[in-house]
Amino acid sequence: MSEQAVKQYLTFGLDGEVFALDIVKVREVLELTDVSKLPLTPDHMKGVINIRGHAIPVVDMRSKLGMDKAGRTVDTCIIILDVLFESGVLTVGIVVDSVREVIDLSEEAIEPPPRLGSSVDASYMAGLGYQGDQFIILLDADSIFADEEVPLKQAPETKAA
Repeated sequence: MSEQAVKQYLTFGLDGEVFALDIVKVREVLELTDVSKLPLTPDHMKGVINIRGHAIPVVDMRSKLGMDKAGRTVDTCIIILDVLFESGVLTVGIVVDSVREVIDLSEEAIEPPPRLGSSVDASYMAGLGYQGDQFIILLDADSIFADEEVPLKQAPETKAA
């Protein structure tokens, strides 16, 4: 019996679809709180929130992925991520419809991103996962934000080796 690499992913809902991010990128999950709007930012940039004295930029994932806007519900929350930028690792929040669960996916349960027919830009995808009879869109947090201008200068964090 061969050992397969298994990774953990945090799953969340957006517009009726299931998405997931590598759990290594996730710092914490917060209830949706008031976001302070910043002037002259793209539509998907909701603004900033204060987390323990640090201003963290917050992105509306529906808008970033080209989905229709939705109202706030009791399930709407913010996932706080550590994202790799050219200048280092920065903390960013993303607003999602709901957070579901942490799942384990083996390498054989993941296929490369589809070239056609996806509602999500393939460059944002790490792959397409399968769990039971459900497709899960695996997002690459670093790729999603690769073209972003960070609205706040955060001190880049260095990861301990």
